[in-house]
Amino acid sequence: MRLPDSILVAWGGDDFTGSAASMEALEFAGVPAVLFLDIPTPDQVARFPDARAIGIATTARSHGPDWMERTLPPVFAFLKSTGAPVIHYKVCSTLDSAPDLGSIGKALDIGARIVSDGPVPFLVAAPVMRRYQAFGHLFASSGDSVYRLDRHPVMAQHPVTPMDDSDVARHLSRQTGRPVGTVTVEDLERDPQAAFARHTGIVTLDAMTQDHMAANGALIWGRPAPCLVAGSQGVEYALIEHWRATAQLAPARRIGGAGAVDRIIAVSGSVSSTTAAQIAWAEAHGFDVIVLEAGAVATGATTDAAFEAAIAALDAGRDPLICTARGPDDPAVARMRRVCSDAGIDTETANARIGAALGALLKRLLLATGLKRAVISGGDTSGHACRELELYAFSALAPTVPGAALLAAHSDTPALAGLQLALKGGQMGSADYFGWIKRGGGAA
Repeated sequence: MRLPDSILVAWGGDDFTGSAASMEALEFAGVPAVLFLDIPTPDQVARFPDARAIGIATTARSHGPDWMERTLPPVFAFLKSTGAPVIHYKVCSTLDSAPDLGSIGKALDIGARIVSDGPVPFLVAAPVMRRYQAFGHLFASSGDSVYRLDRHPVMAQHPVTPMDDSDVARHLSRQTGRPVGTVTVEDLERDPQAAFARHTGIVTLDAMTQDHMAANGALIWGRPAPCLVAGSQGVEYALIEHWRATAQLAPARRIGGAGAVDRIIAVSGSVSSTTAAQIAWAEAHGFDVIVLEAGAVATGATTDAAFEAAIAALDAGRDPLICTARGPDDPAVARMRRVCSDAGIDTETANARIGAALGALLKRLLLATGLKRAVISGGDTSGHACRELELYAFSALAPTVPGAALLAAHSDTPALAGLQLALKGGQMGSADYFGWIKRGGGAA
């Protein structure tokens, strides 16, 4: 038995880091994949003739329902046009969303109109990433521990969409009028297909083990095509487990790194405690941390001072790491909110401006120095920043931790050709992540 030679999965992500995570899961498992930054032209698609999976990255997670209604229909239409049997709406593995911002329910209402109005499997768990769902409740790791989502040290105090309920079905029910049910771990170990058939609307899928993931993969792959499915890169991990269990896909191979470089540039709009620890590690290991006042940038200030500081760091033989905050308790976070509130700037607009400013600053530095490796930290930041870089696609280059690989960027701008870029969500990565990217990634 072998997989078809056609496109197997087409996915659209609600942010850039998550979209890239689905791509890396497939690519490093042996399924060639490409991620476009917008709906691609036929010529752009033709540049990747070996691709068996195609994705489109969006910034839906940082926008409201009206933006989704304007923007997502053509994305879903393109994904359906690929002929892929699985059409995946990719969301964060920690459910970052709310009814008025990044609404997963709204996105699936749109997708159901265009792709299929049948039941939608929803798999956010991914045990390989230490994301688990049991009896409908989501658990996620932080450091050495695993927490219920509403008690998670990062997600419970997320600055935009704090998680106050670990019940995935209840969380989604706030965002859609469609019924939301659950296939539990007990169902998976008895008859998952029969359990799924009892539900309509959105059906969340438990997963605690790789065997559960294989069962979920079989359930998703066995749905009538095209099947609209939603969730984290757990969807791809589940399909991979099923394909391997049925000998349709070869075992995983070890992927090497891209090699070390002398200098990299990093920008960060993340306020998570995970990123704060990574910034602290970087500072202790030769990076120059340069603070960019987010509130000032959101209200129109230039980034000239940060640019000059970064050039000075590079001239001194150090790596610049430009950040807007060092964790959720950094006074810079409160200052930014106060400045934006006084100026009448809403959160969606402020985040877009800050992310775009970091992207424009990174582009200016790359063009001025000719450096070819960089990091963008922050899920929402990555999307807005990448829009400034004149790129049209990514392919996976070298792994680090799941969900934060080093990517090869594709651009029609000669000066940006050959750029290697890592996109890291706020809660992703080990303490030495910035150093790991400088060394070129590679399996741990």
